[in-house]
Amino acid sequence: MNRLTEIFRKTVITVLACVVLTVTSGAGDVKPGAARAEVWKPMLEGKRVALLSNHTGIIDPDTHTVDLMLAEGVNVTTLFSPEHGFRGTADAGEHVKSGRDAKTGLPIASMYDGKTKSPAAEVMAGFDALVVDLQDVGARFYTYHITMLDLMAACAKAGKEVIVFDRPNPLGMIVDGPVLDMKYASGVGRIPVPAIHGLTMGEIALMANGEGWLRDGVKARLTVVPVEGYTHSTRYELPVAPSPNLKSMQAIYLYPSLCLFEGTPVSVGRGTDEPFTMYGYPGMRGSFTFTPEPCPGAKHPPLEGRLCSGTSLADALPETIIAEGFNPAYVIDAYRHSGLPAEKFFKAFFRNLAGTDTLRRQIIDGESVEAIKASWQPGIESFKEKRKPYLIYPE
Repeated sequence: MNRLTEIFRKTVITVLACVVLTVTSGAGDVKPGAARAEVWKPMLEGKRVALLSNHTGIIDPDTHTVDLMLAEGVNVTTLFSPEHGFRGTADAGEHVKSGRDAKTGLPIASMYDGKTKSPAAEVMAGFDALVVDLQDVGARFYTYHITMLDLMAACAKAGKEVIVFDRPNPLGMIVDGPVLDMKYASGVGRIPVPAIHGLTMGEIALMANGEGWLRDGVKARLTVVPVEGYTHSTRYELPVAPSPNLKSMQAIYLYPSLCLFEGTPVSVGRGTDEPFTMYGYPGMRGSFTFTPEPCPGAKHPPLEGRLCSGTSLADALPETIIAEGFNPAYVIDAYRHSGLPAEKFFKAFFRNLAGTDTLRRQIIDGESVEAIKASWQPGIESFKEKRKPYLIYPE
C-alpha cells in the first residue's frame, strides 16, 4: 500500500465537485464553499450543527453563513468564535468571553478566552457536526487555522463530524520562510509549516489530519467543500477585512513579513489608518513619521502617542511584495537603524513568530537577505513534497 493510499485509508476525506480553472483579480469569479448550499445542505440534514466562524463567514455583504444555514433549515445549535470574536470586533490577542450572538440569539462558545483549548463536555454534547467557515490569510502565525485544529481534535475525540467550507488563500501563490521548529510551537504556530504555507483552510485541515498533527495524534471525520473558480495562482481580493488591523490587500500582502515586528518594540502602524503598511520607532532613521493613537481594533496600540519615524510601504507594488515572499529585509533595516541593542530589539516572542531562533541570530550576525532565504530552501522543498497529497487546487 503506497503512502497516498494509506493516508486516505486512515482519514475519512470527502472532496466534492470539480474546481473550475480560472484566474481572477477579484472575488467575483470565485465561489467559496459556504456559497454552495446545494453541496453542503444534504450533509447537514437531520443533524445538530455547530459553526466556527466570524465576520469573514459571509456569502455576500448582507448575508452571513449562519443566516444562510438557518434560512436553509439547518439546525444550528452552537456558534464557536476565534480570535477577534464572532463579529470580528475585538483587538488582536484580546481575550473574548463566551456569550450569546445578538443577531441570531445563538450561544457563542469562545475559543479565544485565554483558557479554552477544548470546549466543555456540555458544549460538545450539543451538536453532531462542526462546520468551519473562516477566511484565513495564509500565514503560519495567523490564529484562525489554529483554532480550527483545536476544534477538530475535540471533535475527533468526541466522535463528531467536521465539515470545512473552504475559502481562497490570498497568499496561496507563495510558500516561503522557515518551517516551524516544534520546540517553538505556541499559540502563533502549531504545525510544522513555513511562515507562508500556501494552503487554504481546507487543505490545512486535510494535511493536519493526514499527518497526525492534531492534538494527541487523533484523526477527525473530515469533509471539505471546495471553492469553485480558484487555483493557487489566483489573485483573490478579500471582500471583507479578515481582522481589524488588516484593512487592505496591501496590508495582507505585507502582513507575514511585517508581523515579525510584533516580536520587537517596533510599531507596524497599529493605531493608524493603514496598519501593516509601515514600520517605525521613536528616533529611528527614516523620513516617514506616524503616531499610533487608540482606535477601533487597537484600543491601546504599541507606542501609543509617541512619534515614530521609519518607512512606509503603502506604495510598494503588490507584484513585488508577492515576489519577495517572506522578506526579512524590513526587520534587518529596522534593527540596524533603531539604535537598540539586540537584547532590547528582539523579544522572546520573535522566536515564536519566526518559528526558529536561527533567524534572530542570522540578523544579529549581519547575514544578507539572500543568504537567510537560501537557508530556508531545504525545509520549503521538503514541505512542498509532503503537502502534495493534500492539495485540492492546482498550483
